[in-house]
Amino acid sequence: MTKFRTGLVLDCADPEALAAFWAEALQYQIVGGAGNYFMVAPEDMSSGPQFLLQKVPEPKTGKNRMHVDIHVEDIEAEADRLEGLGARRLDPEIKTEFDTHWILMADPEGNEFCVCDGGG
Repeated sequence: MTKFRTGLVLDCADPEALAAFWAEALQYQIVGGAGNYFMVAPEDMSSGPQFLLQKVPEPKTGKNRMHVDIHVEDIEAEADRLEGLGARRLDPEIKTEFDTHWILMADPEGNEFCVCDGGG
């Protein structure tokens, strides 16, 4: 079987600024940028997907078709930490389904993500 790695790409207006947010949010390191791209990744490149921020000319116009979930034990504390980095809560209510709880949030450019407890 061919070995492969997973990478995620997020369209944005300012990849360098958003890389700073996502590096802190995911506890990744900033790898660097070139042209319209900026990358963050885990220090141990095999411990998670790389995250590429790609500059695009058009603004975000609707709900993301895919989003990042950040799994932690204390979702309130993590949501507060992320708000301190520039994120915002999109809904004041904690969502619950199948014993999993999450907070719907947006990064500084409005891209949705969730802070989840993973059913813990």
